[in-house]
Amino acid sequence: MSSLSSSSGWQGGSGFTKLCKGLAVVIIGSSAVVQIIPSVIPYVALIPARTIPFAWNLITAGYIEQSIFQAVVSTIGLLFIGRVLEPIWGSKEFLKFIFVVNFLTSVCVFATAIALYYITTKENYLYTPISGFQGVLIGFLVGIKQILPDQELSLLPSFKIKTKWLPSFLLLLCILLSFFIEESASYLPTFLFGAYMSWIYLRYLQRKPETSLRGDPSDEFSFSSFFPGAMRPVIDPVASLFDRMLCGRSQVTNDSSDGYTLGATSLPGSGPIEASRRRERGARALEERLAADGLVAVGEKEDDLSHRDAAENV
Repeated sequence: MSSLSSSSGWQGGSGFTKLCKGLAVVIIGSSAVVQIIPSVIPYVALIPARTIPFAWNLITAGYIEQSIFQAVVSTIGLLFIGRVLEPIWGSKEFLKFIFVVNFLTSVCVFATAIALYYITTKENYLYTPISGFQGVLIGFLVGIKQILPDQELSLLPSFKIKTKWLPSFLLLLCILLSFFIEESASYLPTFLFGAYMSWIYLRYLQRKPETSLRGDPSDEFSFSSFFPGAMRPVIDPVASLFDRMLCGRSQVTNDSSDGYTLGATSLPGSGPIEASRRRERGARALEERLAADGLVAVGEKEDDLSHRDAAENV
């Protein structure tokens, strides 16, 4: 089984796409502006009490980081994960994913803040500025889970985790930290809704260029796949209700193909074969990316050696 690590070509900027670099400039630039001119925060961050009439905050808030550390983390995550997802999805789909997930996450966070205010009558839910790219970042991890579920990532020398568990691991970590760190609790809704909205988009809305269908109905990308196997018998019946409401289709029983049907006709490309092909394309694209980075690194090393030899000859 292949393993992903920093020594496998995840270093260096040669593989960063132009779109990711442009978005990184937007995040760094907007974050620098709010650091220099803090008075602009109410106009660009999401403040539920001021979202009406400042409705554009539902879009701009996702690209504003209120601290330098957050801006650095978001930029690194965008560049390194984007270099894997964008070549597979395409630049247009990659940008669409970012926009849709960011907007839907902001809408859900806004609605949650309003609901919490009416439940608790605490005004801090209405006037605390909310912003950050965290919702999209965890959405990227959901995309990695879909495309490269069985890849291993070496977080530490003695700790490896399959990429399909990265979103669940990060959400669990955020939930645990929210009990002890107040600031972490303020980011929890963004992480939760970012993960869920990205799954909704990839599961039901993303158009597949190789078929006329939308989404990914494979069992490997079901909602219960985010949870340990012991919990799935409890989660599956509840998730299936939302599944039928969102896609308007019924799932085939285990005795037939694992896809969706319209009536008694199985939809082409919706079974495990199409999901397997998608994972193969993702793995192939990743291998090509790592191989290209390796060739660039070898070429740069050879150039350095040739220049050094020429200097010594002179």
